[in-house]
Amino acid sequence: MKRFLYLAVGFGFVVLAIIGIALPVLPTTPFLLVAAACFAKSSKRCHKWLINNKLFGPIIHNWQKNRCIPKRAKSVAVFSILIFGGFSVLIAVPNIYGKLATLTLLAIGLSVVLNIKTCPDCK
Repeated sequence: MKRFLYLAVGFGFVVLAIIGIALPVLPTTPFLLVAAACFAKSSKRCHKWLINNKLFGPIIHNWQKNRCIPKRAKSVAVFSILIFGGFSVLIAVPNIYGKLATLTLLAIGLSVVLNIKTCPDCK
């Protein structure tokens, strides 16, 4: 039962990470890291699939080995949060409460990304 729960949570976080690619309010990298941790506890096959994924694998590998993300990934994350988040706040979200909630989530995401160590060997 515990294995199934970790597996289900892992896939849930992979889905959130994929959604986070398009929505700047959702941070992709932390969701992938949680998914990798869940898969490591539940399924070697799923963990291997995630680690070997061309898009997500290098970020997870750097994190697991060095606790850092590449400079390019960090730059893309910050740029995405600012541009798409700014668009959401200024244009897409219609009311003040939605704008404040979106700004809060964007600030949290930006803070998390900026506080993650940048890999010295990566470009």
